Amino acid sequence: MNRLPVLALRNWAIGTCFLSVACCASTQAEAADPRVTETDTEIRIETSQVEAAVIKQGYVSGVGRQSFLDKRTGFRDPGFGLDIVDWIMEPGSDEAYRDQLDPELVYRFGNDYHGNIPKRSIEGPQICTQAKQLQPKVVSGDGFVAVTQSFQYQTAAPDRKTGSTWTQWLVFPEGKRYFVSMDRIDAVNDSPAMFLRIDMPGHVRHNRGDTFSEVYLSYLGGENGLRIAAEEFFENFAPDERFLYQRGKQPTPKRFIRAVRLRDPATGNAGPWLAGMTLDPEVTCEAWCHQRGYICMIQEFGGRPIKAGEHFQAAFIVGYFDSIDEMHAVYDQHQGATGLKVSEDGWELLRP
Repeated sequence: MNRLPVLALRNWAIGTCFLSVACCASTQAEAADPRVTETDTEIRIETSQVEAAVIKQGYVSGVGRQSFLDKRTGFRDPGFGLDIVDWIMEPGSDEAYRDQLDPELVYRFGNDYHGNIPKRSIEGPQICTQAKQLQPKVVSGDGFVAVTQSFQYQTAAPDRKTGSTWTQWLVFPEGKRYFVSMDRIDAVNDSPAMFLRIDMPGHVRHNRGDTFSEVYLSYLGGENGLRIAAEEFFENFAPDERFLYQRGKQPTPKRFIRAVRLRDPATGNAGPWLAGMTLDPEVTCEAWCHQRGYICMIQEFGGRPIKAGEHFQAAFIVGYFDSIDEMHAVYDQHQGATGLKVSEDGWELLRP
């Protein structure tokens, strides 16, 4: 299988001394294999460029909070984890049957947390907070480590079944400052617009911008995207007040990238960009970037008609970058992918 090609990025970097050196270092590093340490509570992965932990108990799914280390700069993710997973949902209100719902499935809107857009849970619980325990498995191959985990939903709205399955793959390639991931739902219910809610790349904890200087959203603000100063997130605002993306109400963007420029809260020194890339822009039906005590980066993908027995999925790249141009270069190499295929023989991104 083909792994992510690096030739295009190397060619793009020629003429820039810093990036050329980084590419040479990456080439040498790719001869090594990542290291894996597993305990009862986590799987810890270390490559030449990053460290990360996949948590087995407690707050689960994705990469555990503050565990994703960029070795080049020493920065870590500033939130609650990366590619974190919630409920299966659809548009519409649950007000008519809230008294029949498990309290954890109730979705209240008309507030600063959720805004005024009616939505309802099809199946739960919220995986990150309520699944409590997962059993991730490691697949290792030449120059990469992958982790897969899954969960079968256990609660459902009235007249809906339980048992849809969420599956996640996380691939950590040697020599890269990012990981590649996929989230997939195999559905047991019909829906006119089923979607999965995730945090992508993840929320940003801060005290008046001490952990970051700006946010970049490639899908707003025109061809070059929108750069938002930290000051815009000093006060709370609802998700549908500002910086909201809804498929069909805005043009489908060329790229779907959400990134935050990190900074050291102790010194104020600038760090790298931490970005989450949804490799097929068409799969995102809604994305928030709002302030509610922290920057909430919720993303919902799917949102198309689906029948029981069918599935939907999305693929992502999450990691550290030195510039927006570097993000664009990596994105453009892999644009359109929605899935991952992984075995001990290798891994590859899949396009529909």
